[in-house]
Amino acid sequence: MRLAYISADPGIPVFGSKGASVHVQEIIRCWRALGWEVTVYATRVGDQVPQDLADLEVVHVPVPKAPAAQAEDRMERVAAREQAQQKAAQEIAAQVVAAGADAVYERYSLFSTALAEVCQTLSIPGFLEVNAPLIDEQQTHRDLIDHHGAHAALKHQVSHATRIACVSEPVADWVRSTAGAGLTPQQMQDRVVVTPNGVNVERIRPSKDSQGCLEAGRSPVVVFVGTLKPWHGVEHLVEARALATTSWRLRLVGDGPQGQALAEQATRLGIEVEFTGAVAPEHIPGHLEDCAVAVAPYPRTEQSADQYFSPLKIYEYCAAALPVVASRVGQVPQIIDDGVTGLLVEPSDPVDLARAVDDLVGDPRRRRASGRAAREMAERERSWDRVLEAILDGTGVGTADGRP
Repeated sequence: MRLAYISADPGIPVFGSKGASVHVQEIIRCWRALGWEVTVYATRVGDQVPQDLADLEVVHVPVPKAPAAQAEDRMERVAAREQAQQKAAQEIAAQVVAAGADAVYERYSLFSTALAEVCQTLSIPGFLEVNAPLIDEQQTHRDLIDHHGAHAALKHQVSHATRIACVSEPVADWVRSTAGAGLTPQQMQDRVVVTPNGVNVERIRPSKDSQGCLEAGRSPVVVFVGTLKPWHGVEHLVEARALATTSWRLRLVGDGPQGQALAEQATRLGIEVEFTGAVAPEHIPGHLEDCAVAVAPYPRTEQSADQYFSPLKIYEYCAAALPVVASRVGQVPQIIDDGVTGLLVEPSDPVDLARAVDDLVGDPRRRRASGRAAREMAERERSWDRVLEAILDGTGVGTADGRP
């Protein structure tokens, strides 16, 4: 059985280090584990190819450079880019149809109607994965010219998808309200499922500290993994380190536009911080294995209560058997059981953050028990295999030999 996996978003490389790239790779692994032959069709490939995916067939369909891309007017450049994205998605659809497939799986991107076109032409099941309200994001944080085209594309995709897998309930609500016209409530109920992110519990193994093997005489390592951007609130973690009353080392795994500012902040506060720089997904486990506590210090925003994301990093922390200190925002309280698998703190509050980390650092027995509970939760509920299983449930699509 052949699966066409489509990633038409030019901002997401199939083989990259960002969380979205990890998501792409893990879902592909799960399809392959079911016995499917997977071909990826993508507008951006990337060069950080994991060894186990080195044999993956990838068809690169780059977003064409339109003449107007050189225009002086910014809106003309945006319009040209949007049109180019539509053309790339159309080319992907044509290539999938020409090659043939038994099912199609697409990571939702602006302006793409590839899944709908393939499903219509080949009469095969299609799975649309929606990770964010991209139209709203584009309007709020960037530029969007063709509003009608973006909405029409999403409606077309939703109307032809066998299943729409949404990363959180807020995203599912957005899909229903934005693209549900023309479908009955029962049809939407049958098609839309909420499937939060997962984690590869084989790739990420329990930390040494969770097994009582922390190196004697060394301060515990507290870790953050992710892009160093404002919406991750890493500056509050750096400040929390300066406020700490116990001895712990801070490691920031990742890179981003805030990197220099964070390094300057650490110098100003007189603290040492380990900056690893960008790290390929396959090397993340190695940066977690000697840690004792993991942190997700999301800041307070006007939309804190309505944040839609399903934080991949938190599931990775849990798989590493690390107790998680995380801000009480969005979907986080649904993931972290306060006092059991970690501690929840107020967002944008370095004092509360420092207190929580200190509590775990100062109580090895408690943090190890919490880390083991986090690992058990990840194994029981959040493996990527279970995520794909939930997406396919009830569709009649399963293993390559026909078993559901």
